[in-house]
Amino acid sequence: MSSSANPTIGIALKIASIFAFLIMSALVKLASRDMPIGELMFFRAFFALIPLGLWLWWNDELRGAVKTTRLGGHLLRSISGSGGMYFGFAALAFLPIPDATALGYLAPLIATALAALLLKENVRPYRWVAIAIGFAGTLIMTAPHFSGREFRDFFAEGPALGAMAGLMASLCNGFSSIQIRKLAQLERTGTIVFYFLVVTSLIGLATSIFVWNPPTQEQALLLIGSGIFGGIGQILITSSYRFADASVIVSFEYSSLVWAVAIGFFLFGDIPHPIVFLGAFIVIGSGLYVIYRERRLARQFQQDASL
Repeated sequence: MSSSANPTIGIALKIASIFAFLIMSALVKLASRDMPIGELMFFRAFFALIPLGLWLWWNDELRGAVKTTRLGGHLLRSISGSGGMYFGFAALAFLPIPDATALGYLAPLIATALAALLLKENVRPYRWVAIAIGFAGTLIMTAPHFSGREFRDFFAEGPALGAMAGLMASLCNGFSSIQIRKLAQLERTGTIVFYFLVVTSLIGLATSIFVWNPPTQEQALLLIGSGIFGGIGQILITSSYRFADASVIVSFEYSSLVWAVAIGFFLFGDIPHPIVFLGAFIVIGSGLYVIYRERRLARQFQQDASL
């Protein structure tokens, strides 16, 4: 957080980013029929370069965004992030937007577990408890999509396939966030986002080039819009951290479920199963508990340091 701290502006930017990403998700879902997922990825990532480029130019960072000394790290982050986008779009294709959104709340908990395993970070016992509770909440969320199906039918049923894709998206995004944390110590934010979008565009194009389905004019507009709103969302969320602490910003991520329910209902007529809300609230509660404990410990350390 910068010296020009203003939590109200930071929160407003975070909420605006949530709207931008949900609009992006809705546009992808509207355009996803008969479209290869790789093609969706290409449009989403490629056209996000437009608002990103304008933002970098406005901040006089356009030339510096291309320079890097960690190309391998960018590739690893981009590949894992592309996996998260691929599976996330698959989840959107088969699940209501609120269900796909709620499954995404598992990613920060996965990142915490991976930080302990890969970065050897000290994860306190209460965080492991929160992770376990969060996973339990995820099992509850996915139960309606798996109930009454034999294992051999999982890949043949849309909702079950979507639920598994949502879980895989969280796993990929959790791993990606670990890579971002490592890169952020040495690289600019604009550089990290730039390489992610470029690599994802290439991956999306490579995986769909032989099954390319020329979009209709309506689909093309939806896909271009998804990229632009995705880029705007990235800019807004990046800017939000300039005005407020990360612990404040992250806690507002969970408000996206409310807006996801509204968008899903009014655009697609989706009404989530009640048990999905129960599981989502368990995951949200575990995430908020971790945020609360971390903020409490941070204040305690500050008080001890001032003595």
